[in-house]
Amino acid sequence: MSNLIEKTKSAYEYPLLIKQLFLAPLSNKPNQQIVYRDQLTLTYKDWKERVHRLANALTSIGVTQGSTVAVMDWDSHRYLEAYYAVPMMGAVLHTINVRLSPEQMVYTIDHAEDDVIICHIDFLPQLEAIKGRILEGRKFILIDEGGEVFKHHFQFEGEYEKMLADASPEFDFPEFDENTRATTFYTTGTTGLPKGVYFSHRQLVLHTLSTTAALASNSVQGRFHQESVYMPITPMFHVHAWGIPYIATFLGTKQVYPGKYVPAMLLKLLVSHKVTFSHCVPTILNMLLKEPGTAQYDLSNWTCIIGGAALPKSIALEALKRGIDVFAGYGMSETCPVLSLAQLTEKDLDLSIEEQTELRSRTGRPIGLAQIRVVNPEGKDVPCDDKTVGEIIVRSPYLTQGYLKDHVHSEKLWEGGWMHTNDVACVNESGSIRITDRTKDVIKVGGEWLSSLEIEDVIAKHEGVSEVAVIGFPDINWGEVPLAIVVPKPDAIFEDREIIQTVKASVDNGVLPREAITMKVQRAEVIDKTSVGKINKVALRAKFAQE
Repeated sequence: MSNLIEKTKSAYEYPLLIKQLFLAPLSNKPNQQIVYRDQLTLTYKDWKERVHRLANALTSIGVTQGSTVAVMDWDSHRYLEAYYAVPMMGAVLHTINVRLSPEQMVYTIDHAEDDVIICHIDFLPQLEAIKGRILEGRKFILIDEGGEVFKHHFQFEGEYEKMLADASPEFDFPEFDENTRATTFYTTGTTGLPKGVYFSHRQLVLHTLSTTAALASNSVQGRFHQESVYMPITPMFHVHAWGIPYIATFLGTKQVYPGKYVPAMLLKLLVSHKVTFSHCVPTILNMLLKEPGTAQYDLSNWTCIIGGAALPKSIALEALKRGIDVFAGYGMSETCPVLSLAQLTEKDLDLSIEEQTELRSRTGRPIGLAQIRVVNPEGKDVPCDDKTVGEIIVRSPYLTQGYLKDHVHSEKLWEGGWMHTNDVACVNESGSIRITDRTKDVIKVGGEWLSSLEIEDVIAKHEGVSEVAVIGFPDINWGEVPLAIVVPKPDAIFEDREIIQTVKASVDNGVLPREAITMKVQRAEVIDKTSVGKINKVALRAKFAQE
């Protein structure tokens, strides 16, 4: 006898659509606030009307199910409106990375087949530079916040706020297959053309529910819940700002959107709105901690997930000393992105902050619907000894099914039915993962593998070092040796041999393998970053291999 569930003819199957995330907060917390910089405060009720008005405005210029609507904006309430209105119409939201090169931007706009581009006035110069290659067949909407007047040659369908004001506040969002594509964005890879990553309504809803449960269920640390005050410090064009705006709206929390990232404004908003929960890459947190006058701000009620790159222990320790509840999260563009969190138990919180730093900087444990394995080259799970390394491979219902229009790379991504991350890691006996490097960043010294991240952690503790990146450098005798690229703190005075001595001390203490003493040091004024603030080791290798 079949054990398949019988379907009652009149039963409602409840497709997992983004519009279902839209219901509870509007019923339960219609007067909760959504804030934009120090310029605007909306209630959820106001914001709901704006979402409906945006859908009507887009419909009026020809957007239908299957159309693609692109956005170029700072982190704002408008971006949040697009997160909902566009996919809820059955259209696809393309979040354009405004930091891409002109060539890459043209490629992504064409590849995504954008029908409409909503553009903030600040980004008009970038569009103007490529207008001859993107004008045909596309429509444009201007977001005019009264910025600098820029001469352009675009025919806009209208100005965003005026179009919303003229549109009806009621829109009947349709139902359709939950596997319909909702969003597209492009990886910020350091080599080749960007790859299109896409997610369905079902995947975004499942990621929202799984990550909500993970963040809300820990009773003592790293929590995000209905009474939180949320501010993203990760660009909304990048993996849906890690999906956290969907969670914030689903929970009905107060949301604060900072617009263009200016350290003074970020700190002002953090304090004035008593923000309790954010997320960012390590370079942003480091920037905030080093901002002149930051010591005057009380950040002891602030929880911040660090992702996009490994959380350096030196930054984690400095944040903990400021009272910030900082911890690492792990994922990638292709995973929607959250896979694991380095949350602490009540027992862990009894440890010293130095000991906590070790735990908070790990990759952490998988969240509910994420299945993570660390495997050797033969595909076998490595032992849970926190030493033996392998590649992280993953499965989850919310992982992208591939790259848009790119069968070859999609098959490679999903080789063997598991998504391959190219991250090298080990696992301890409690199941906590610790990434040691990217496969392409591991340094091979005389046949032995060195972790660039572990060496960076050691060097970053030197009191004169502001920033550090470690890459492999060609060497006749060893094949490759570590090259530490060091940015000194202002007015810091130290010799390169002090950095080498710091590494040697960690070798003597058994923290680093002995091959680390082959390291060389190179000073720099800045360290190259990708468009989302990660250290760009491909660019660094290309630059310093010439020197």
